[in-house]
Amino acid sequence: MHDWSPILGLPLWVWLFIFPSIVAIILWWLGPSAVRFLKPVWLVLDILYLASGITAACFMVTILVLIVSGMIARWSGVALPGTTEFAGYAMAATSFFALSYAMTRGAHIRVSILLNANAFFSRWLDVFAVFGAAVIATYFARYAVKTNIFSKILNDRTQGQDQIPEWIITLISLPSISPRRWGDSIADTSSELVYTPVWVPQLAMSIGTIILAIALWDTLYRTLTTNKNPTRGEVTA
Repeated sequence: MHDWSPILGLPLWVWLFIFPSIVAIILWWLGPSAVRFLKPVWLVLDILYLASGITAACFMVTILVLIVSGMIARWSGVALPGTTEFAGYAMAATSFFALSYAMTRGAHIRVSILLNANAFFSRWLDVFAVFGAAVIATYFARYAVKTNIFSKILNDRTQGQDQIPEWIITLISLPSISPRRWGDSIADTSSELVYTPVWVPQLAMSIGTIILAIALWDTLYRTLTTNKNPTRGEVTA
């Protein structure tokens, strides 16, 4: 967790865990007075969670389309390679993009037997649980991104029948390079089919876990400032 020290001057774990924890302490101290300053941020984050849920739904529809296309291809004797692999990628993307939206909508099961003891105990146990979940999700997101980076460095490719045009890989890679090199990268690419780099489907895991970590820290901050967990419609057991 020292990757960014030469760039940002501090170990990565400070940025990922210490600073968010300090922000939580400050918001707890400020209490409800901080709500009016945070409302615009919360509005943007709510849109982000909704967009993540819509993306998950789109990938779910993609699974259906790929499965039906594969069935029709087999019935008609037309070769349509890679549908199984692409359906698997879409399923993974559905799962990870849905994490934050499902969490904010209370679709994750929470065991709340201890939360019903008394109001004070319930509040701080809830804060502790959300804080622990935020730390775990941040670790998960950090190593998901690290896995993505290693796969790109090693140029790891899938072993199945799935192939995609090279220009799609170049297009997805543009944010990782300097804008001054975008023109050269696009000019050097082609429409040739190549085996899918592993880091391409892994992007869904990285993005989904990052949004989940943001959602959990956001839930912690809202709980500390409003004295109420913002999760709606949660399922308890």
